[in-house]
Amino acid sequence: MLRLPTLVSLLLLAVPKAVFSSPCVAFDASFNLLTFGLNGKDWNAGQQGSWTSGSASDITTTGRPPFDGTNTTCYLSQFYNAIYFMNADKSNPSDVHIYNAGGQSWSTQTVSSSTFDPSSFDAILDHDTNVFYALSKGTLFFLDMGSMTTANSTALSWVDVAAAPYPTGYTPVMALAQNHIHFLDVPGAAAGSADIFVIHFSYFQPTAQTYNFANGSTSFPSTYGKTASFFQSSGVQQEFAFIPDDGSATYVINVETNTTTALAGPTTKDAAASYAASISALVQLDSTGALSYIPYTEGDESTDAQASWTGVSKIAAVAPASKSSAGSSSTGSVPKGSGTSGGAGASSTGSAGASKSNTGSMVGASYQGCVGAALAVLACVL
Repeated sequence: MLRLPTLVSLLLLAVPKAVFSSPCVAFDASFNLLTFGLNGKDWNAGQQGSWTSGSASDITTTGRPPFDGTNTTCYLSQFYNAIYFMNADKSNPSDVHIYNAGGQSWSTQTVSSSTFDPSSFDAILDHDTNVFYALSKGTLFFLDMGSMTTANSTALSWVDVAAAPYPTGYTPVMALAQNHIHFLDVPGAAAGSADIFVIHFSYFQPTAQTYNFANGSTSFPSTYGKTASFFQSSGVQQEFAFIPDDGSATYVINVETNTTTALAGPTTKDAAASYAASISALVQLDSTGALSYIPYTEGDESTDAQASWTGVSKIAAVAPASKSSAGSSSTGSVPKGSGTSGGAGASSTGSAGASKSNTGSMVGASYQGCVGAALAVLACVL
């Protein structure tokens, strides 16, 4: 007797085993572009001049986390050439995973979370002290990483610093520059301004700092978004990028001059994207696994105004993006009025945390296509 397969069984046959992952993008201390957990592997795309040709090197090795957390974040410790990962293992969300970029080896540091919630935070890694600062559910915490390039057997602990002066429900947007933490999109704060926490004196400044365009006009909007700090060849970061979730522009805030410049927004408008910056580039990793970058030259507004986003084909050659949509895609543009007083147009350790959007997993298969394939098989059988 012929037994016809059920629709459910055909769907199970047609749908491949989905690969859920939460990849991360970072730089090492030599500013080689690294991706982790992308298509199940880790990749080194080398330095900026080589990103648009050839194929990235596979640096996957033992001891790495599964990259199955809901929102994996990674941070470069420039002094020690180590990259620290949070939420890279959903079974142990409090652990910090350490990639020793010089030795290309992994280790896992146990961390006591206390009242810190690893499922709800934003964080920066301070350049000079190598200490994490994180805002979680209204409280500022720190985690001292010392000079760690390899985990030790003694658990570290998140330490309660202070209650943040923000209302319940504030979803933090944090950025690092000059050993100060900048809080953006603070309720009640004016557009183009940031609240500041002074790390070395451990206090919140009583008034916000304004970062207008050079012509005096208001710069970045009061909205949620992502940040990444531009490194220096030596010394602390002086600038950070802010990318609103709508991808309308890329704002670069300079805390030395207290001004903002605007670059083109990313080509892919993706609220779930993550970002990393080197000295001379800002990189986007979107929710399909595609990487792109915009070159940046500090202080050269005319060149930066003409810069555009380009795909990192060296990664795409070995880890193609999935076919699922990352949101609308269009050419980015520089906001009018963002330049110097003469005219219109603009002349890691970043932060990374939970987005207001669902930033978690990438799915490596298209289920709609699989359902269609299953129905086609059923039609043939019938």
